[in-house]
Amino acid sequence: MTYDNLTALCIFALVTSITPGPNNLMLMASGANYGYARSVPHMAGIIAGFAVLLLLVGFGLFEIFETVPATYLVLKVFGVAYLLYLAWKIATAAAPDSMNEEVGKPFTFLQAALFQWVNPKVWTVCLTAIVVYAPSRSLGAILVLLLVFAMVTLPSISIWTLMGQQVRSSLTSTLRLRIFNGTMAVLLVASLYPMLAPA
Repeated sequence: MTYDNLTALCIFALVTSITPGPNNLMLMASGANYGYARSVPHMAGIIAGFAVLLLLVGFGLFEIFETVPATYLVLKVFGVAYLLYLAWKIATAAAPDSMNEEVGKPFTFLQAALFQWVNPKVWTVCLTAIVVYAPSRSLGAILVLLLVFAMVTLPSISIWTLMGQQVRSSLTSTLRLRIFNGTMAVLLVASLYPMLAPA
């Protein structure tokens, strides 16, 4: 990979990992509801799940979408349905009676890793990265993708989680927490539009 291509890849990885999307919006909600430390498994699961998905797309899953395009549509439909469910869970995460009463739990490492398989944005990023920056689908090219995304994604998602934690100090009542969670749920649903809108 040339220097120019590597630079372009770094920019692509930064833009796709730091812009609003299902992962970042869910991490912001997690930071607000549970704090940064308790959201670390969620963040680690995102990185690991993305890495595994990128490897599998690069070494074989890509051919499935090329051979049977309908499989990508099925994946999108399932992903959207699951994201709508998660949006509802976020919107109803506020404690009904007391801010001291914990309702729900943050995503575990495994849940976050598996979520990448139904996240339309992650699939779009993986497919684009392979086509544009690793068209040969060689081991070396895919490992470069993994390294770049790993280095860029961690600070990007950490920023969103920390923003959520900072907001937490302002959520001093059940009403405020409900409003915040409701807003994050609406934004999560809205984040699907760029991925699902017709070209």
